[in-house]
Amino acid sequence: MGLTRRVIPCLDLKDGRVVKGVNFEGLRDAGDPVELARTYNEQGADEVVFLDIAASKNNRETMVDVIGRAADQLFLPLTVGGGIRTTKDIQEILRAGADKVSLNTAAVKTPEVISEGAKLFGNQCIVLAEDVRRNYEMRDGVTPVHLRDGRTCWYEVVIYGGSQPTGMDAISWAQDAVHRGAGEILLTSMETDGVKTGFDLEITAAISDNVDVPVIASGGVGTLEHFYDGFVFGKADACLAASVFHYGELTVRDVKEYLSSRGVPVRL
Repeated sequence: MGLTRRVIPCLDLKDGRVVKGVNFEGLRDAGDPVELARTYNEQGADEVVFLDIAASKNNRETMVDVIGRAADQLFLPLTVGGGIRTTKDIQEILRAGADKVSLNTAAVKTPEVISEGAKLFGNQCIVLAEDVRRNYEMRDGVTPVHLRDGRTCWYEVVIYGGSQPTGMDAISWAQDAVHRGAGEILLTSMETDGVKTGFDLEITAAISDNVDVPVIASGGVGTLEHFYDGFVFGKADACLAASVFHYGELTVRDVKEYLSSRGVPVRL
């Protein structure tokens, strides 16, 4: 199976606190981001992701403060996303202590921010955060994906926290973003987000097969086996989870020991 696989806790932030919802809605408080990040550091996480889901201007200052406090205490890569629109924003977040930034809505609306960011800061700093949903109305120019239940759909890119469909094919957009300079893809399926039935393996595998950069599977973890499935059947390079870690259902160490016992190479 080759390269070491990564396990990544994700912290959705609003007004400086960690929150968690289901299908992008119904948020509840899950704690202090710096304390949680420190816990994940001790448990052996490979990276931590902070996503500013409010992403308003006044929240940016809170976010920069949180990043600075976390970066002082973390000895692992930190990726930050949410409301990052320009190379100036990227620079501000990196300067605060982040190692990478993730771009979602801004990348769709102004794709040149990917290429400009990659040129200024390096491909390894630019992560395309791709939120997708299933669309069963097939049309020309989209990539059909065959689901395990026998149905066929295509995956549509959605922006603004899942509220706005774009008409863009997820696989084509992933390829385009990588061509522009994205060094990694953070893929979240709205169908599975927060519902704990496992990752959307079909689209994860399809994206993994069609790009030559690491793909992070996100959305839907509820059990140890879901992580294994994400790596083996989803072909992901990393698996990201939130609520199972925040509410103490699993620790990063639990996940890694389980994966190792099943032959998935991880850093213990």
